[in-house]
Amino acid sequence: MRKSFRILTQIATGIATFATLTTGRVMAMTVQEGAEAAKADGMPSDLLGNTGVFTRITNTVLYAVGIISVIMLIYGGLRYVISGGDNKKVTDAKNTILYAIIGLIISILAYAIVNFVINAVTGGQGETIQG
Repeated sequence: MRKSFRILTQIATGIATFATLTTGRVMAMTVQEGAEAAKADGMPSDLLGNTGVFTRITNTVLYAVGIISVIMLIYGGLRYVISGGDNKKVTDAKNTILYAIIGLIISILAYAIVNFVINAVTGGQGETIQG
């Protein structure tokens, strides 16, 4: 009895999964259609390109990371200046400066990599991607 119930449950689950997958494929939109459906008035519908949503979001995030890196660099410099010769404080300040510089370099490289990939995907012409 228990074995037959388990088999029936597995069959029902398989049928439900098949129905879900086939319905999803019939109703699926392209990526660009999905972006256009979700956009509000005045929002760009392009995903990639010079004015695309993806480009704007990544540039804003990378800009914020760059600003935080510069602020931490200034903070580390101030900690170094007011350390008063204490070895522990000097080491902490140097580590803050080092990590801020590493963060700044990573944000600059990430900006270059993201723009390179976007230009490679769009063909360097800022065109939209049609799904």
